[in-house]
Amino acid sequence: MRINLPTWLTLFRVLLLPVMVIVYYLPFRGANLAAAVVFVLAGVTDWLDGYLARRLNLTSAFGAFLDPVADKLMIAVTLFLLVQSHRGGWPGILMAVTASIIVGREISVSALREWMAQIGARSKVKVAFLGKLKTAMQMVALVVLLLQHDAETLRLYHIGEALLVVAGILTIWSGLDYLRAAWPSLRGDSDEVKESEKNSVQSG
Repeated sequence: MRINLPTWLTLFRVLLLPVMVIVYYLPFRGANLAAAVVFVLAGVTDWLDGYLARRLNLTSAFGAFLDPVADKLMIAVTLFLLVQSHRGGWPGILMAVTASIIVGREISVSALREWMAQIGARSKVKVAFLGKLKTAMQMVALVVLLLQHDAETLRLYHIGEALLVVAGILTIWSGLDYLRAAWPSLRGDSDEVKESEKNSVQSG
């Protein structure tokens, strides 16, 4: 298998994750800024690999598989870092609940897409504008929260928390939207499910 440039960029994004974790915990002044810069760099590669894949027609099955995995890893790892280091009390509980909602939704939607692909109905749960808006809100919130971790200037942490809560609400909304689109298939009412069940009986 030959790996093209967009896929190399996706792999680079995955490799940036342990770098961000290490930098986040290093005991030096400005570690929060360095971690935020690494996160932003990973986000830039996310945009760049998609742009190059479309512009240069450098798509591949491996790249199509790896890109969403890298995106979800980037969000999940950053959320785990922030939850682990977050202060206690209600703000900490709110952060943990929001992070759980976001990660849980990503796992659920990924499983839903995989199942829909198996019955040949993947197009019904393709990425919509609401999902893209949710991702953009998550990215902005996480950059602010990383930047403000133990920062002594630019006290914007509460804004980052609020943005993450909004992202959590959009996460639930978009997840329900995907579920609504897939509901006929989940109930077994769609032609794709009936055909899949028919083929399964015949092959059995």
